[in-house]
Amino acid sequence: MTDLSLKNKCILITGGSQGVGFAIAEACCALKARHLILIGRDKAKGQIAINKLSTDNTKVSFLSADLSNEKSTKLIFDFVNQEVDGLDGLVNAAGITTRGSFIDGKIEDWDQLFAVNTRSPFFLMQAFILQALEKNKPGSIVNISSMHTYCGLPELAMYAGSKAAISTLTKNAANAHIQDHIRVNAIAMGWAATPAEKDMQANKLGKGENWVKEIASQLPLGRLLDVSEVANLAVYLLGDMSGMQTGTIIDLEQKILGAM
Repeated sequence: MTDLSLKNKCILITGGSQGVGFAIAEACCALKARHLILIGRDKAKGQIAINKLSTDNTKVSFLSADLSNEKSTKLIFDFVNQEVDGLDGLVNAAGITTRGSFIDGKIEDWDQLFAVNTRSPFFLMQAFILQALEKNKPGSIVNISSMHTYCGLPELAMYAGSKAAISTLTKNAANAHIQDHIRVNAIAMGWAATPAEKDMQANKLGKGENWVKEIASQLPLGRLLDVSEVANLAVYLLGDMSGMQTGTIIDLEQKILGAM
């Protein structure tokens, strides 16, 4: 059986200092990845992540970057090139969930959503692929998408569009670079109680601290998705155990598309 280990692999993770990204970083460390490069906005959270994750097997580096800035890709890969001699994996886990429907969507929110959720992952994938081609080495990209990619709630129309775009780009990149041994997959996440979602539901939408229990009671499995479940799937896709798997959008949700 192929080993699930990520030993000797260097992996770049955006949004790596909290939520889904941090959970993926934890899972990578557990599987003895050689070097993790985490991207986030908050330097303090980045240092906390370094302290929590660094081991004798895994070096952890952090760079503070604003992914909505079009210059962020160059900044990130300049840092990558200082830290490692090439990457083996890229995880685009950073994202924002600003609300906006066909009734109340704002241009500035649209631009911010697509800058972070779509433009940044596209150009990070581009930089990763170009580097892999230059070094003639295989690689694996994992994009964290959403079940909203298939339609989404009315109040999340703009967010749904940004995630549908990255899901399509996942398949496009996989098709374009399969012969280069660069695999690209995405995870369409269901509803998870991430730090950002907790803040949105409890504070911005005023649902209070008990919102998780109230929502969970209405779901088939009686709970929300746990970020560790996303992480487990992500490290499988990053590693050799996923073999030739590429171009897939994997639904990680309690509802079955097409079921009545």
